[in-house]
Amino acid sequence: MRHAFRAFRHRHFRRFFLGQGTSQIGTWLQLIAVSWLVHRLTESTFMLGLAAFALQLPFLLLTPFAGVIVDRLEPRRVLMITNSISACQATVLFALVASGRIEAWQLIVGNLMLGISNAFDAPSRQALLVRLVDGRGDLPSAIALNSSMMNGARFVGPMIGGTVIAVLGERWGFALNSLSYLAMLLALASMRLPPPRHGAAGGSLWQRLGAGLRFVYGFLPTRSAMLLLSAVGFCVWPYQSLLPWFTDQVYGGSSQTLGVLLGTGGLGAVSALLFLASRPTIRGLLRMISAAAALAGLALAAFGLCQVLWIGLFLVYLVGAGQMFVAASTNTVLQSIVPDELRARVASLYVMSFLGVAPLGAFAGGWVAERIGPPFTLVAGGLLAVAAAGFYARKLPAIRRDIVPLYRSLGIAERDAQ
Repeated sequence: MRHAFRAFRHRHFRRFFLGQGTSQIGTWLQLIAVSWLVHRLTESTFMLGLAAFALQLPFLLLTPFAGVIVDRLEPRRVLMITNSISACQATVLFALVASGRIEAWQLIVGNLMLGISNAFDAPSRQALLVRLVDGRGDLPSAIALNSSMMNGARFVGPMIGGTVIAVLGERWGFALNSLSYLAMLLALASMRLPPPRHGAAGGSLWQRLGAGLRFVYGFLPTRSAMLLLSAVGFCVWPYQSLLPWFTDQVYGGSSQTLGVLLGTGGLGAVSALLFLASRPTIRGLLRMISAAAALAGLALAAFGLCQVLWIGLFLVYLVGAGQMFVAASTNTVLQSIVPDELRARVASLYVMSFLGVAPLGAFAGGWVAERIGPPFTLVAGGLLAVAAAGFYARKLPAIRRDIVPLYRSLGIAERDAQ
């Protein structure tokens, strides 16, 4: 485990970790409030799916172009802008809810605005990480710890949010989220970082985007991992948008129950990420993600048919662990091998392949659930994820043949084992 926390040696990373952690807890307070409000106002699984679709659609449409832009800018300044915009969005929604004038369409528009901000925020965070730890040596630890923090917030935030909503009302989920952005803004303002080591990229926007696409999808190991990640994002991740229905109709619970279910998935994600952070080398990760994707799919299918809450919590834990191991392992490999001048572009394609595909799955899941019911919708999604994992596993010999020489040329195995 001594490898897991080595990124904390860096002062700027510690500040970023605390600020982002506080902000992410606030974000989950708001997401719980939005989800519960949409369900209470409409009682429609389609509207739940539409709300998730609006939040994540910008990841699909805008993030690749955001990565090109961020590679030419200072990522710390971009993060200050995105966090300021998100704080304003939370404040506006708080005012609408507090006034009693909130409607479902306003919540969906609010999610869309937050998604647009996040489309620029996500690649900026990934591009900044390598500078917070002074290079690639501690980057795998920084990536895993950053992902653990965000999913730890996903564990803590929903449970706090469920309690806040039950005791104080939905409006406080928005108010506390608005205040939480101050922690991230203060952390960013306190950083004094050297300028990026690479110069501005030449060429048109499309040429620079094409360079990122060729790096990711022109190489069998990264292409295969990203396609599996997209399958998991489409088939598994959208289960969260249907959890309010399961909370109400299957388990007879309240917003607190919803918070516990979402938080348990976050706990599973954190467990997987701590395991990832403890590994002294990234070698072997591309082999392990097929098993993790299959685990997430099988657990999701079983959850769709589950009627007992404590069993459902265990299955959601496995879903969260499996899908996040796939996501974080893919990101760790990508960020460990990418040249600095392509870092934000590659990060944006990673975000698009996971969080960008998820809204399509959420929208499709909500539409299918209206016709065959949420339980069988999750069963179908889980089985599709298992099939994708099996298809990826068939390519493992070729993936190993191509990736091992690259690892050796970069000295990754020797460096990470130190």
